[in-house]
Amino acid sequence: MTRLRVVHTTTFRYAGAVTASFNEARLTPVSDHGQTVLTATLDVAPCTWRHDYRDYWGTAVTAFEVSTPHPTLTITAGSRVDVHPPRAAAPDLGWDDLRGTQVTDRFAELLADTPTTAAPAEVVALAADAARGLGPSRAAEAICLLLRDELDYVPGATAVHTPAAEAWDARTGVCQDMAHLAVGALRSVGIPARYVSGYLHPARGAEPGQTVTGESHAWVEWWAGQWTGFDPTNRGPAGEHHVVIARGREYQDVAPLRGIYAGTSTDALDVQVHITQEA
Repeated sequence: MTRLRVVHTTTFRYAGAVTASFNEARLTPVSDHGQTVLTATLDVAPCTWRHDYRDYWGTAVTAFEVSTPHPTLTITAGSRVDVHPPRAAAPDLGWDDLRGTQVTDRFAELLADTPTTAAPAEVVALAADAARGLGPSRAAEAICLLLRDELDYVPGATAVHTPAAEAWDARTGVCQDMAHLAVGALRSVGIPARYVSGYLHPARGAEPGQTVTGESHAWVEWWAGQWTGFDPTNRGPAGEHHVVIARGREYQDVAPLRGIYAGTSTDALDVQVHITQEA
């Protein structure tokens, strides 16, 4: 088990006073089989009112409004999380079971394409070849590794809403592109898959108490009898250095901040993520 403390600060500075804004924040981790949230806070300054709830996918959401003029808006999310080692692999369901209506009905939304995750024909063919002769979980890992080997990691090459097909054509992208592409490829062979957003502690073997600059990150989970997390960007299982914030069909379901405002344009945006391994 690894205990991580995460502080994620987002500051918007506007060219002039913004008169009103309404936003949703998905920045709070939730406890599940892979992690236990010890503490979690979300501070918004300024803030007129807020409402906390769980969305359709089980993500903790804070909706908030600022109805007074404000030149800046700062959202600070802090959490302490015990991240557990990955669960022992359970026996896979067979391909016939995955294609049965009990699974396809249950996971219909996680088997269907979206405009962002739809895999191009070339990727569909490569995924089918990679899966041939393998059980679903081994096939899923082989597909993720194959796609990662085809893409160069190039920060800034794409945006969060770039379709997987565009990243594939360019053979470049970042973690969101690799997750979108992997999700689409897994669904194309009949494996339910979902997009995961959260944080990654970037330093293995860090000294307890050492604070490092972390990063928001994206990876995937597939279902072949149980959910299994895998990080295509880093070519390995999602484990004790990954903190889950949200899950969904694609980035659109898990965007950390989404909102509208009335007033002048954004002059500057500053985002900082600091992660401390406590144990």
